[in-house]
Amino acid sequence: METTELIKKVRRIEIKTRGLTRHIFAGEYHSAFKGRGIAFSEVREYQYGDDIRSIDWNVTARFNHPYVKIYEEERELTVMLLIDVSGSGSFGTTASFKRELMTEIAAVLSFSAIYNNDKAGVIFFSDKIEKFIPPQKGRKHILRIIRELIEFEPESKLTNLNDPLKFMTNAIKKRCTAFIISDFKGPDFEEALRIASNKHDVVALKIYDPLEMSVPDAGLIKVLDAETGEEKWIDTSSKQVRKSYEEWWKNHVETIRSIFKRCGTDYVELATGKDYVKPLMNLFEKR
Repeated sequence: METTELIKKVRRIEIKTRGLTRHIFAGEYHSAFKGRGIAFSEVREYQYGDDIRSIDWNVTARFNHPYVKIYEEERELTVMLLIDVSGSGSFGTTASFKRELMTEIAAVLSFSAIYNNDKAGVIFFSDKIEKFIPPQKGRKHILRIIRELIEFEPESKLTNLNDPLKFMTNAIKKRCTAFIISDFKGPDFEEALRIASNKHDVVALKIYDPLEMSVPDAGLIKVLDAETGEEKWIDTSSKQVRKSYEEWWKNHVETIRSIFKRCGTDYVELATGKDYVKPLMNLFEKR
């Protein structure tokens, strides 16, 4: 992509997503994700009505007088975006490809983070870690993330969520809020998600295209698997073929939802060509 074209595209995304952040998401993001951690602040003398469970027994023994620990909410967060850059993101039959929707949502979340004085970092993944951008603050940092989202070319086209989840668990020491933005098409990742969710606040954003839900009756068509490169001819006029695919899709969706439920992971499903503002607002409000 030419530099001038890239700059224009980054600017368009910034204008749209920053506006959404300021006018729609700012308050909801703040209330949904802020203050989930508690940090030790200081000790003070015990006062009538204090919870005895907060007594600092070491300090109490030293001064022979009861003292309590005072905690405060951690106001600054680290937001990690785990973004699927595999081949299946290059699919779309409506207003945008799945990858373009992922880019816009990632930009909204990034601007929401810096608007609330939080750090934002990114892990691009396919079936491996493609790129890691450590968490930082500031508009310049967010624009770098958006540029990478637009022009990044992965080495692999396959998908596997296990490596990025394990990497985040090990690389991000402090508890963070992590958004996984993916279509979740890949090998089982439940164990890695469970371990990551025990340490971090993980939210899943499942991206899909409406045409993925069913196969249209369009006769004999040639299809390409964007991840493996495999091509096949499919007779979509066959009711059995269409039924088999719909059953596969239904099982895929139910399996993913069950994994999120068992791991205690909040999630929302977002479709290309449809408004993502309301589903995200509902997710924030639910939290």
